Amino acid sequence: MTDVRRSVPRTDSVLADPRLAAAAESLGAPAVKDVVQRMQELVRSGDLDAAGVADAAVAALPRAATSLRRVINATGVVLHTNLGRAALSEAAAAAVHEAAGYVDVEFDLESGQRAPRGRGTLDALRRAVPDAGDVHVVNNGAAALLLAATVLAQGREIVVSRGELVEIGDGFRLPDLLVSTGARLREVGTTNRTTAADYAAAVGPDTGFVLKVHPSNFRLEGFTSAASVADLAGLGVPLVVDIGSGLLAPHPALPAEPDARTTLRAGAHLVTASGDKLLGGPQSGLLLGDAELINRLRRHPLARALRVDKLTLAALEATVRGPATPTADALGADPARLRARAVAMAKTLCGNGIDAAAVPSGGAVGGGGAPGVVLAGWAVSLPESYAGTLRVGHPAIVGRVERGRCLLDLRCVPPDLDAELIAGVTAAER
Repeated sequence: MTDVRRSVPRTDSVLADPRLAAAAESLGAPAVKDVVQRMQELVRSGDLDAAGVADAAVAALPRAATSLRRVINATGVVLHTNLGRAALSEAAAAAVHEAAGYVDVEFDLESGQRAPRGRGTLDALRRAVPDAGDVHVVNNGAAALLLAATVLAQGREIVVSRGELVEIGDGFRLPDLLVSTGARLREVGTTNRTTAADYAAAVGPDTGFVLKVHPSNFRLEGFTSAASVADLAGLGVPLVVDIGSGLLAPHPALPAEPDARTTLRAGAHLVTASGDKLLGGPQSGLLLGDAELINRLRRHPLARALRVDKLTLAALEATVRGPATPTADALGADPARLRARAVAMAKTLCGNGIDAAAVPSGGAVGGGGAPGVVLAGWAVSLPESYAGTLRVGHPAIVGRVERGRCLLDLRCVPPDLDAELIAGVTAAER
């Protein structure tokens, strides 16, 4: 009997294949070698012919040096947390590429001396929200609130409504975050009703600040009431307002969603928000407000641990200064145009022998923003069996399943990807 191990080609001889040698330049030699060794194991187990090792290795190579895969978001959810929330604009992506090498992130090229970190990004935010005395950026929205609680209320009390002690997702609870800073929570009011008098009665010498949280991922209806920002601005202690989703100014399509400009004008001393939600930028936490408070936050040792890198600074600046983001485009998508695209796409797919139809579809903001707001749009309806096949295709296409059908909502799919979407569905049929 012939020992199958004798037929396994040598690793170095397989790696010498020009296609694999070229792949090693872009993917890294260890990654390519790992694929080759997996193919050699298939030869040993009798599942692959020895002559096909190089071809099989080329076919099995990853498409990029990262395990993250590009996804076409056809869920209809604009800020899908599991898909990375906001998609960056082309301007932001170009800024990230520019910042990938050496950049003057903390260096003044004219003087040759050290300069304030991320000064261009901070200046862009100041210009975008002139009602803020100053601004600061940390690595996410939770970090913004963590820094504020640590600096202003460590060993002291945070006065907060019981109805605003929210759980965000994956078991993450706001009260746990606040207590972890060494602050104590002074809960006021009830789940459904909290008045300004409730807050005023709780404020005392031990109060670090009053916190108002926008309950962005749920709605309470019925016998409810809540104190406004203006009601709480004159209590004699700092008022911190977490607006959550990161609107810098009012949005016509989301009239109930709080924004930084309006909140500051109403009397908030400090506003915290996420940069990767309705702002449409990279993951980051924004702090905007009173200049003295911002300076205290910036100088605290914890701020160093929470600071953002040069890539985030570049993407955030381009988001604030640059053209409309994919988030803005998706929120403002014209239902009539979405319908026309869905109809044309369904017609093409039907011509390819696929059971497809254009149907109305209700999208959502997502990312804990604008709960209950339905974004009227259109989708391509397919048999439910397509959902799983499309998710593992190239590119991965993620839709949603409703009433036994796979819906590909076009709200978050740019028109220039329509042909790719059609090709992906057609390939899934095979």
